[in-house]
Amino acid sequence: MDELAGLLDGPRARGAFLLRTLLRPPWAIRVADEAPLSLTAVLRGEAYVLCEGAEPVRMGPGDVAVVRWSGPYTVAGAPGTPVRVVIDADQKCHTLYGEPLWESMALGVRTWGDGEDAPTEMLVGTYLVEGEVSRRLTDVLPQVAHVPAGSWDSPLLPMLAEEIGRDEPGQEVVLDRVLDLLLITALRSWFAGQRSAAPAWYRARADPVVGRAVRLLHADPGRAWTVAGLAGECGVSRAALARRFTALVGEAPIAYLTGLRLATAADLLRGSDAPLSSIARKVGYSTPFALSSAFKRAYGVSPTEHRARAADR
Repeated sequence: MDELAGLLDGPRARGAFLLRTLLRPPWAIRVADEAPLSLTAVLRGEAYVLCEGAEPVRMGPGDVAVVRWSGPYTVAGAPGTPVRVVIDADQKCHTLYGEPLWESMALGVRTWGDGEDAPTEMLVGTYLVEGEVSRRLTDVLPQVAHVPAGSWDSPLLPMLAEEIGRDEPGQEVVLDRVLDLLLITALRSWFAGQRSAAPAWYRARADPVVGRAVRLLHADPGRAWTVAGLAGECGVSRAALARRFTALVGEAPIAYLTGLRLATAADLLRGSDAPLSSIARKVGYSTPFALSSAFKRAYGVSPTEHRARAADR
């Protein structure tokens, strides 16, 4: 597994909110759903993503925007358009005066808006739970990571557009996986065009030594790694790897591994009912106590408390 594939162990969609939206101008939607990560794609027409204190981001056909903004933001046909619809944390939509709109604007399976002939068509995918592993990547994103149509070439957007309106057994799982792949493809394209914005460990993947070391750690974080053993796998001395890794990634190999292990444990605690002993072995800790101690130092709560909080969300 490489570092981008690790996204599938981070914001892995599980019953993600997906919607095809068709709108006629003038339109503006205030999004107040508090989602940790959302993806908006324009199929036809144009849209603007507006976050407080930031420049409007214009999107045209084939563009994708990955939104990481904890506060309310607006998606509109043009800047300055009065808000017509508000989306709350439970994904319910209503007017500014609280009048419900979902049923009156429903157009079919996962389709909503003003009508099939509306000039603006968008796909929206919302992740309702944030993963820990992916934070090493997504925390460096701006409020809106805009991926213009001309910067990437992928069949995933038309695939999602085709699948989103189907109502077949297992369709939610199909949509979740397509959304995951679309997110990864979009982020890969964004980081390719914004090299300086990428985290140090992501840029380091281009280094023949450190890149291999990072990939090995991501592939098997539970292995009993030592700097000497990792260096041997990379064909360099222990000292050479330690110097090069720290210089490029910003932390020593074992410190990086510890962060990766604990983030993986946090995701496993949130996304499974596996016992702590099993999770500890999976991420390289000899006992549940050892994992609990390290986890509490890093996250400020015990693994049990972390799991309970995730269950309450």
